[in-house]
Amino acid sequence: MATKSVQKREADGKCDAPPQKKQFGHWSQGLKSSMDDPELRIDADEKIVIIKDKYPKAKFHFLLLPKISIPNLKSLTKEHVELLQHIEKKGKALAKKSDPNLEFRFGYHAVPSMSLLHMHVISQDFDSPCLKNKKHWNSFTTEYFVDSSDIIKQLQERGRVELDTSRFQEMLKRNLRCHVCKKDLPTIPALKTHIKLHSYSKKS
Repeated sequence: MATKSVQKREADGKCDAPPQKKQFGHWSQGLKSSMDDPELRIDADEKIVIIKDKYPKAKFHFLLLPKISIPNLKSLTKEHVELLQHIEKKGKALAKKSDPNLEFRFGYHAVPSMSLLHMHVISQDFDSPCLKNKKHWNSFTTEYFVDSSDIIKQLQERGRVELDTSRFQEMLKRNLRCHVCKKDLPTIPALKTHIKLHSYSKKS
């Protein structure tokens, strides 16, 4: 099975996509099939589905997706506030269950590569062989990653999400910088070695 192939590659320290099997639709639509994958799906209720990220960028990395079809942040309206509050609440409960001592962030990519609205729940250790390049790092440690609370606040105050997407692609090209102490690092291996010096436990 393709999923087992992915798991084997991750166990070997590799997170490249497995050889493609015949698929219908563009790869960016892959979250639809992941929502029904029993090896990725970990929970669901009447409103949302929770799955493991197929290529996690940290020790704990989950995606929370609404069951109703919402393409992206721009499609949100004030009527979705309650849904997003529910998603955030479930995400925080999941983080606490995964490791109550770790710091987590809960949010959305400003310009996601995958269709269907999804909130990331990601631990701040970033300990994963799947975190391999500058784009991966910057997509979670710059303003490219928008906190769930900020999205909800915009919807409550404006009735829509307003993001200047023209500036976000440049963020992915920024120099590597530690998300804790802001030290610049030359390479991903150097960054990974450096961030191990920090503690990611919740501050008392």
